[in-house]
Amino acid sequence: MNITVVEVQAWLDDFAKKIEDNKDYLSLLDTPIGDGDHGNNMSRGMTEYKKSIEDKQPNTISDTFKILAMALISKVGGASGPLYGTAFMNMTKATVGIDVISSYEELSKVIEQGQIGISTRGKADFGDKTMLDVWIPVVSSIKDENFNDEIIENAKNATKDLVAKKGRASYVGERAIGHIDPGATSSSYLFETLLNYI
Repeated sequence: MNITVVEVQAWLDDFAKKIEDNKDYLSLLDTPIGDGDHGNNMSRGMTEYKKSIEDKQPNTISDTFKILAMALISKVGGASGPLYGTAFMNMTKATVGIDVISSYEELSKVIEQGQIGISTRGKADFGDKTMLDVWIPVVSSIKDENFNDEIIENAKNATKDLVAKKGRASYVGERAIGHIDPGATSSSYLFETLLNYI
């Protein structure tokens, strides 16, 4: 593993493209249990990120994460902007002075800081039918050096059978059962695209 600022920016570019390609699907997932705008919101945030990267041309991992955090906080509506923004702000702090992420242990520490940011900001936990239902298994699998597509996919799909306990989806109670969580789905795209660089 040799993740430098070049790989980080390529990863986040891939994530932006994946969001753009699937924004209608993400909003469709969000319609029965949320405001129906998760895809458009995330697309707006990632478009802003790409514009800022072009303007500022950061040359560290930390600065790249910071630009993403600020883009998501400023442009993404609902809960997703602050939650993703806090995750990447924590990852900004976790990568200060780090030029290369060269082991699963180092990577797990960085992603775990993102997860802690989401948990703290959203006051949510595993099983609450949120993006954490993907972030938590991913962090565990990176620690175990067992990070793969199947773990990400299974974690995302498992949200289908959960009752939402946090966010807008919690208002619909049991009616949220049968719907995959949109935040968990966009998070699955984040980690699927990361796999290409490990």
